[in-house]
Amino acid sequence: MVQATPFLLVILLALGAHGISVKKCNLTGRWVNDLGSNMTITSVNANGVFAGSYHTAVTATSNEIKVSPLQGALQKSPNRKGQPTFGFTVNWSFSDSITVFTGQCFVDDDGKEVLRTMWLLRSYVENIKNDWKATR
Repeated sequence: MVQATPFLLVILLALGAHGISVKKCNLTGRWVNDLGSNMTITSVNANGVFAGSYHTAVTATSNEIKVSPLQGALQKSPNRKGQPTFGFTVNWSFSDSITVFTGQCFVDDDGKEVLRTMWLLRSYVENIKNDWKATR
């Protein structure tokens, strides 16, 4: 009977592992980045489409910074592991530019949700000759 105890414990641990749920990343809410910019996503619908607002803390223009609308989509594939990829566009309310972001929502080892993104900013230019300097 003594030898059966470790085996029984292993079986119980294996059965109990099915009851442990993986924490899934939820984009809805307020997010703040390292520079103090903040984004609010109000809701994500059943198709993964979302909307919200972005208030940047940095700008290359002398215009007054204003809260700007964003629209995006979350990857809703059936194979999703709870750390989805997403993309969104910010239409800046205070300049002639637009930014697209793409990224992934992670749950770190401490259970904290973290967004990792990359972005491209497209600024208005007067003519096609200046196209080379319009995207950063």
